[in-house]
Amino acid sequence: MIKVEIYIDKDDFKGKIPLHEFLMHLLIENGIAGATTFVGHTGYGVHHRLKQPNALFSLDETPMLLVFIDKKEKVKQAITEIRKQYRGGLIITQTVEQW
Repeated sequence: MIKVEIYIDKDDFKGKIPLHEFLMHLLIENGIAGATTFVGHTGYGVHHRLKQPNALFSLDETPMLLVFIDKKEKVKQAITEIRKQYRGGLIITQTVEQW
């Protein structure tokens, strides 16, 4: 089994659709068993600019993490499709065991 973590900004869009929703639909279309998104409180990336949204309204690119786990072949296919549609974000994969 392969675990995938995709780090994006919550306020990013693919066309008129929020990016995290677009990616979730893409995963469904590729037969991924399940996925979850998490909203971060604070984060920073390669540019070392702190992303720390306030509680009321934010244009500070709230950090978001999308996680899914599936068989190697399905993960590879899903990542290939994601990269055809979206070139941003950071994708990390690691081998995991299912108990």
